[in-house]
Amino acid sequence: MSEEKKVKEPRMPKLWEALLTMLFLIVMLAVGIIVYGVDPHVPMFVGVIGAALMALYLGYQWDAIEKAMMNGIFKALQSMVILTIIGILIGVWIDAGVVPSMIYYGLKILKPSIFFIAAMLICAITSLATGTSWGTMGTMGVALMGIGLGLGMNPGMTAGAIISGAYFGDKMSPLSDTTNLAPAMAGTDVMTHVKFMILPTAIVFGICLIVYGIFGAMQYHGGAADMSQVQILSDALGGLFNVNPLLLLPPVIVIVAVACKIPAIPGITLGIIAGAVFGLIFQPNCTLGTLFNCGINGYVCETGVVSIDDLLSTGGLLKMMFSVSMTMIAMMFGGIMEDTHQLEVIVNKLKALARTPASLVTLTEATCVLSNATMPEQYISIVVPGRMYAEEYRKMGLHPKTLSNALEGAGTVTSALIPWNTCGVFIFSTLGVGVTQYAPYAVFNWLMPIAVIVLAFMGLTVCDMNGVRLAKKKKMEKAEAAVK
Repeated sequence: MSEEKKVKEPRMPKLWEALLTMLFLIVMLAVGIIVYGVDPHVPMFVGVIGAALMALYLGYQWDAIEKAMMNGIFKALQSMVILTIIGILIGVWIDAGVVPSMIYYGLKILKPSIFFIAAMLICAITSLATGTSWGTMGTMGVALMGIGLGLGMNPGMTAGAIISGAYFGDKMSPLSDTTNLAPAMAGTDVMTHVKFMILPTAIVFGICLIVYGIFGAMQYHGGAADMSQVQILSDALGGLFNVNPLLLLPPVIVIVAVACKIPAIPGITLGIIAGAVFGLIFQPNCTLGTLFNCGINGYVCETGVVSIDDLLSTGGLLKMMFSVSMTMIAMMFGGIMEDTHQLEVIVNKLKALARTPASLVTLTEATCVLSNATMPEQYISIVVPGRMYAEEYRKMGLHPKTLSNALEGAGTVTSALIPWNTCGVFIFSTLGVGVTQYAPYAVFNWLMPIAVIVLAFMGLTVCDMNGVRLAKKKKMEKAEAAVK
């Protein structure tokens, strides 16, 4: 009777083994993104291969490794579904005239005397409406740089205001891929995530408005302003769409859904339905057929005005497959790293630096910035720290939205401050201003992580598992103690 073949028992990884897997991923992403200028998907998948090989070396069977990948993907399935629905929403909202109306009315607030404030607000509105900072900077940003040049404004200040507004929308818009990616990595839903970000983001946004008001007073001394580019953009939008204030209602409906704690999928779906109904009422060229087509393939704009065509030719379910596939591959890597305890040994070494909730948030922010510098891609700076620290937040009894807020507070916004990051490279090539020129004036981008950390130590950006802010919890505990 032959003896059964003994199956090798998997062992805990050593620190150097886990770090080797992370280093392999960093090298692959750096080579792919910096050297060859490719999207991060395939380099990330090569990183998955590296993680799987390390898992085999540690004694894990292929079935266990495959299950780990599927477990990772399963954790992000809700976010991937939401991303596909948002792709439909963007296409429908553009065809219905919702997004063009938001941009049209945003352009109306541009006044030379408040140029920097107006530039930030216009880019914030556009980015909120479209969910893309790159699209906003590549269209509205380019136009505003031209206007700023005509007014004799400091190019660095102008670019800083544009970038601050664009990243505000990228961070807060439920249509943004990063806004959906952060809660997916942390383990919460997008609506809870957006609502929790309101306090720190509003504080920083308010400070930015004051700072840009001061910059404007310093730079602008009156005189004629060339507003021809703004007029061209407004005329193009007004000629292609029937712009109407009522078309601003669908975004309001989504915001109200967030406030009323309606789950993300039905809340966003309400926005799609409202946009479709208003589009059929107000837009002569909008039909059920065009709505269906734009929902899957996106809207194709052909006005002849390059900036408008570039901005509005977007949306659609298929457009979101870039982000969905990125999320899927990233979660395959994260699943292997988690289930084979490779992340655990790294975090165990780092958590000695984070003994309190506030210090854990600080460590997360620092890791996001380091990821933006070493793995120069905005998505990765959310994915890797998110999967590294998710379990640690749970062990410390913190709500996942505490982590998702920290990821967006540093991962999303600081990507623009790294010259070799894909975002820094894009901004330089698009706006013609280097990081060293605009970084001091991109107030939102460098102030946001500082604010999140300061508010964490105040207990305002840290919540327990019931979603109660620690500052409020301490007050409640003091009140109870006083009664006793």
